[in-house]
Amino acid sequence: MKRTAKAHWNGTLTAGKGEISTQSTILNETQYSFKTRFQDGIGTNPEELLAAAHAGCFTMAVSAALSDAGFTPADLNTEAVLDLDMATLSVTGIHLKLVGGAIDGVDEETFKKIAEGAKANCIISKALSVNITLEVQYV
Repeated sequence: MKRTAKAHWNGTLTAGKGEISTQSTILNETQYSFKTRFQDGIGTNPEELLAAAHAGCFTMAVSAALSDAGFTPADLNTEAVLDLDMATLSVTGIHLKLVGGAIDGVDEETFKKIAEGAKANCIISKALSVNITLEVQYV
């Protein structure tokens, strides 16, 4: 299976602008620019998209791990915060914050163990070479 995305850029780094599109067309010529990446502006940026992909992948991995353990997943919410070091222009880490609960037969310790396993095994986590931290809140 292959997934594709396309980017177009026109102009210099700071004055130029571009569009990002995905195979599914959920992003269809979505604008990005220097301002949306390193300042404030309307549009997206690669780091935001990476954080969104990681949040989505991880949350699905938690659901799968709960199901594999014989539990019925309920509401799971994840926020992914990507740290971008502007001095080195490198991603230095991603912090995942998972909130979930009210799953029959699952206590907080079990939920945290399942979440840690999902963090290590989600496809996006495995593709990254940065430190990934996790905070779990079971309500």
